[in-house]
Amino acid sequence: MPAIHVDRVAASSADDTARPIAVRLRVGEHGEHVLLSDAYASNQGNDLGPDAHDLYDAALAACKAVTVLWAARRKGIPVTDLALDLASDRSREREGVYAIAVDLAVSGPVTPEQVAQLQAIADKCPVHKLMTQVTTEITTSVRAK
Repeated sequence: MPAIHVDRVAASSADDTARPIAVRLRVGEHGEHVLLSDAYASNQGNDLGPDAHDLYDAALAACKAVTVLWAARRKGIPVTDLALDLASDRSREREGVYAIAVDLAVSGPVTPEQVAQLQAIADKCPVHKLMTQVTTEITTSVRAK
């Protein structure tokens, strides 16, 4: 089962106020994939990597892209390339609304019917379902190390 381990990026000096807020995420069964996440400079971060909202959005973008490519291959739909742009509107997040717009373009000799099939598949990617149809239960335990 894939796991995620997070630790803080090492300090560049003994002064903790100069230490980055950034964290290193090790993802996968054996921590084989490494990502950095940080706050933007405008939020007292060093902008060493995407912030948590960006990672949330990126999970959806990656899921939709991979799901569409996988389905096209499986169904024999001749997709030769794919481009995806995602924009999120965080302005009403405190009111409980987080809006995401995804524009996914496929290249290749595809018919309108095949594009419609891919649209339906993109709307059913697992992360899309997690974000819109599932009740997520999160348990956080904070302890001294």
